[in-house]
Amino acid sequence: MAKQLVGQARFQVPGGQATPAPPVGTSLGKFGINLGQFVQQFNERTKDSMGLRIPVVVRVYNDRSFEMETKSPAAVDLLKQAAGIAKGAGNPPREKVGKVNRAQIDEIVKRKMADLNARDIEHARRLIEGTARSMGLDVED
Repeated sequence: MAKQLVGQARFQVPGGQATPAPPVGTSLGKFGINLGQFVQQFNERTKDSMGLRIPVVVRVYNDRSFEMETKSPAAVDLLKQAAGIAKGAGNPPREKVGKVNRAQIDEIVKRKMADLNARDIEHARRLIEGTARSMGLDVED
């Protein structure tokens, strides 16, 4: 008998810091998979992105096995790390909290290109720059 997909869950967890507590437990507990096994695999796979939020898609099968697909870290987290800030601005058009330059934007684009909905590098760069501006960051050349 072939494995049959029972369900799918999507959530974000800090890299290398997953625990069976929410959001992992609440998202995957209903499928009856081994949470300890998931946490161990996730933490091993994302230990190089410690503390950055990592989006993950988990597909669960009828024999309680699962496949895990991790994405690149959230653009907001990468921008905060590049600018050296703790959080974005409360009122982005009027309040500026930091600066990022073109080289930092390009580095983020290279890291996220596989997960972005952009047809080429220039459009991906504009997406990341827009995210930076909406956080209250100035984008410099």
